[in-house]
Amino acid sequence: MLHIVDDEEVIRDALAWLAQSRGLEARGYAGGHEFLDQMQQPGDEGDCVLLDVRMPDMNGIAVFDQLIQRGLLPRLPVIFLTGHGDVPMAVDSLKRGAFDFFEKPFNDNMLMDRVEEAMAASRKAAASAQVQARLATLSAREREVLDLILAGMMNKVVADKLGISMRTVEVHRAHIFDKMQVKTAVELAGLLK
Repeated sequence: MLHIVDDEEVIRDALAWLAQSRGLEARGYAGGHEFLDQMQQPGDEGDCVLLDVRMPDMNGIAVFDQLIQRGLLPRLPVIFLTGHGDVPMAVDSLKRGAFDFFEKPFNDNMLMDRVEEAMAASRKAAASAQVQARLATLSAREREVLDLILAGMMNKVVADKLGISMRTVEVHRAHIFDKMQVKTAVELAGLLK
């Protein structure tokens, strides 16, 4: 979902039309407070925010600060749009995690290319967060077994190394595969690379 936060309706409509021309779903917000009030956790399908810097109710930098405080970056990449930007503002926002910074008027295709790249980065961040959440469900012993499986050790070697029975290793391995939602050690290694 592309979230367009701009106080000018004509800009919101034009950007939504551009997004739809690329097959992207878009939603417009008239200001920062409206956006923050309606913003949920980013989805797994990829999100991006086009954020105007100057708005009467709440400027884009303040909205960006709120997104950082809520821990929504990098799953919700922000591309700033401004007609009044300056180099220090752009550099500061990029250092703090903004995905990009465009000055109005901008090249439509270049902007939409960056939106698509931001959405791809959002999907990648969502997938990584899911893997980290699954890893967090593993017990300390399962983590030990996981590390040894990833090192290519067979169950008997893992059992000897940890001083446990081979059957216990098999149980841990089954739990790891179940919690990580994989069927093979190769799939597990690919998920964690």
